[in-house]
Amino acid sequence: MTCPRSTYVQAAGFEIHVTEWGDPEKRALVMWHGLARTGRDFDEAAAALSEDYFVLCPDTPGRGLSSWARSPEAGYSYRVFGEAALGLLDHYRIDSLRWVGTSMGGLIGITLAAGALKGRITRLVVNDIGPDIPAEGAGRIASYVGNPPVYDTIGELETWLRGNYAPFGENTPAFWRRMADSSARRTDDGRITVHYDPAIVTQFTVHKADLDVWDKYDMVAAPVLLIRGEHSDVLSKETAEAMTRRGPRPRLVTIAGCGHAPTLANGEQIQLLKDFLAG
Repeated sequence: MTCPRSTYVQAAGFEIHVTEWGDPEKRALVMWHGLARTGRDFDEAAAALSEDYFVLCPDTPGRGLSSWARSPEAGYSYRVFGEAALGLLDHYRIDSLRWVGTSMGGLIGITLAAGALKGRITRLVVNDIGPDIPAEGAGRIASYVGNPPVYDTIGELETWLRGNYAPFGENTPAFWRRMADSSARRTDDGRITVHYDPAIVTQFTVHKADLDVWDKYDMVAAPVLLIRGEHSDVLSKETAEAMTRRGPRPRLVTIAGCGHAPTLANGEQIQLLKDFLAG
């Protein structure tokens, strides 16, 4: 099995941490995570897909091992994240790519596929997100993102992650342990909290327009696969069905037994990605 490589790239004024998988000579695939997560969430899928692709899993600015914004209100926006993505592609000299985006990563993918990367993103996977987000789902996410927990041990953090992210559905113990390992950072007093800047919650206050992208969605020309968790409170069934009738008119696949968002970590979901990305 391919082993990941950890590297750092300067882009959009940030030091971006990237987990690389596979041979750089192969076709490029970018996998972009959700709001308060990291690129390590894709380990299972990236390992499998690296058989056919050079896979890049960045940590968004303010998350994981990437640097934090000096001015959160200016730095944590889809415009800046898009600039970071363009900087990464320039660094790796990538012209054409496929994109898999979970939640926030899906909206960034839509925004880029309709704009700066139109014609360069050749296949787009949008995982459990749509051009508008129900207030209930947005409120649930904002409530915990802006108030990160603090614990004495990694074990306590893992228990919190398992509960808070129960909508992810069934995952292996190894998945949850890695999630705890890659989600943790020490506070100044040596305790444990999550590995992101709490100020990323400004996405729901200062940059609300980033979350309403119907106009950009309608401009996407690349083939799109839309994935929805059966019980998702972020991508409603009605919005998902509306998406199939306009814009790129994607194929919609509903993943049973989970909410927001499918982890793309098991064999069935990875095969779904393989089949679509292969085209």
